[in-house]
Amino acid sequence: MTTARQHPIGTPFTAASTARDVLTGLDLTGRNVVITGGAGGLGREATRALSEAGASVTVTARDPGRAAATLAGIERVEVGELDLLDPASIDAFARRYLATGRPLHVLINCAGNAYGQRTLDARGYEAGFAAFHLGHFQLTLALHPALRAAHGARVVNVSSGAHRTSDIRWDDPHFARGYDGNLAYGQTKTAAVLFAVELDRRWAGEGIRAFSVHPGISVASNLAHLEQGTFTMRQLQAMGLVDENERPIIDPEHEKKTPEQAAATIVFGAASPLLDGIGGVYLKNSDVAPLDPTPWGPTPVGEEPVVLSDAAPHALDPASARRLWELSEELLTG
Repeated sequence: MTTARQHPIGTPFTAASTARDVLTGLDLTGRNVVITGGAGGLGREATRALSEAGASVTVTARDPGRAAATLAGIERVEVGELDLLDPASIDAFARRYLATGRPLHVLINCAGNAYGQRTLDARGYEAGFAAFHLGHFQLTLALHPALRAAHGARVVNVSSGAHRTSDIRWDDPHFARGYDGNLAYGQTKTAAVLFAVELDRRWAGEGIRAFSVHPGISVASNLAHLEQGTFTMRQLQAMGLVDENERPIIDPEHEKKTPEQAAATIVFGAASPLLDGIGGVYLKNSDVAPLDPTPWGPTPVGEEPVVLSDAAPHALDPASARRLWELSEELLTG
């Protein structure tokens, strides 16, 4: 069972460790990295840290010009056009990368989705699930030859503690009935964990290991994103994410991190030798996260909201992981 491996391994890092801390002493010269969503927020911090450690990083973006401007000054970075909602764009990016002949040592599926109204892609699929699970699934499979050529590659899926809010809605993954932005978001995060579980099972024999990651809440970089979604400023204050002056509250032990701290677990999954020989697990605070079956339900009135971020059993179930892989293949061909 995957859950048997889901326990901390005792790393020297803490919730306050930064991406630089995690990569201290590592030389990533000659390593090639592809990261979606690598031009903003946590993705940009991961891009910067990996580049500083010597890696060559390809950042994917729908608007390459805008992404390049955001990444100006970071060395060994190139930008490739990619729209995760467009299967043709995904295939085109993968073809261009494979044509370079470069092995791919790390693929970080980092692009995230916003809360909000239900929208559909051109196939009629719910846009969050389509882009941030199916898009990453298609991209990863398309880049499989380059990952295999690296002889020791890693795939890192950026999830979050929000995976605890929803299992996969097997009978209605596109929310044709009863759309809820929070549940739709949670489903994509569960999908990221399950995808890593099954990918690791299928590809570990080729030297490709997979991880999912809870980076923590980077309040400083995601405040506008949160406020534009289903949370008002008053709700963000009630959740303890901002103070009475609407300034982000930084408290790493309670998941409220700077972007540099929040990117730490992403680069830990991507490059730390402490994970050699391990795969298919969910990471938190630059370590393997504990398993916690506690349900994440509504907070009782008058009580402080609790952010649960340890691994939930439903997201690590091997049977569900296989089922999601098969469903994803069907949806891509259908």
